[in-house]
Amino acid sequence: MNQPFDIVFLGHMCYDEIQPFGGMPTTAPGSAVLCGAMAAARIGCRVAVVTRMHPRDGGMLDPLRALGVHCILIPAPATTRMRVVYPSADVDEREVTQTANAGFMQPDDLPPLACRYVHLAGITDREFTLDLMRKLRDRGYRLSADMQSFVRQVEPETGRIRFADVPQKAEIAAALELVKLDALEARILTGADNLETAARQVAAWGCPEVVITRADGVLAHVRGETFFERFTNRSNVGRTGRGDTTFAGYLARRLDHPPAEALKFAAALVSIKMESPGPFAGSLRDVLDRLAAAPAAGLTPPT
Repeated sequence: MNQPFDIVFLGHMCYDEIQPFGGMPTTAPGSAVLCGAMAAARIGCRVAVVTRMHPRDGGMLDPLRALGVHCILIPAPATTRMRVVYPSADVDEREVTQTANAGFMQPDDLPPLACRYVHLAGITDREFTLDLMRKLRDRGYRLSADMQSFVRQVEPETGRIRFADVPQKAEIAAALELVKLDALEARILTGADNLETAARQVAAWGCPEVVITRADGVLAHVRGETFFERFTNRSNVGRTGRGDTTFAGYLARRLDHPPAEALKFAAALVSIKMESPGPFAGSLRDVLDRLAAAPAAGLTPPT
């Protein structure tokens, strides 16, 4: 297909079983691919998705197709499934288990697509390898990635997700144009609790643009400058997918806006998303209205 895309989201679709603290469990389609691609498409980006899943679950892609997203399904023996348990009222405390996996993405899974970025939107370390990243770069693709795709490591016997350091983290960062982390991942990889300190360390590994989310907001460190924006959500019922949506909003806006403006936009978008369960269901107008009511960008984050 020769149509140029703004962003190609690469990774697994999955079923998420969510057990909220004090609430009833729910099961619904999820994944970084779904949350990110839907957000980018709803604000006007030209989006493609390349995913591995069982063909019988192909209906999971229908909401994306309805938004004009070009979807490529790579058949796999199983569709990835995740169970997420929130054991307390702290929305950043969660226990995650992978109960089924669609297998590693392969270089040939991505057909020739003209695009501005390929975003590696993984759920765990069972999707991408450094070799895959190198081969995609050799084909001329500009890459971004969520470091949860490497820090979230699946225990082979239990499927429990453990968050651990990544020996190849510097090589991974150096292969990327942009990278996203959350505060926990940043601390695991760099040893720093301070967001800006962590971002500077990741940048020193070779990635020029670093985005880090945490419960109260999001930081961007771009070529020596640091910006921070607070979230303005009034509830956390849509907490799942916060980081995926934040980065999709940032990357989409960053295509034609400077970092500070893109960060404000992303914070406004994900604040809307967190007030309702599921992927972002708003519009560009909704984000611009929320943006108009947001405070001015900060140059440094609170400690």
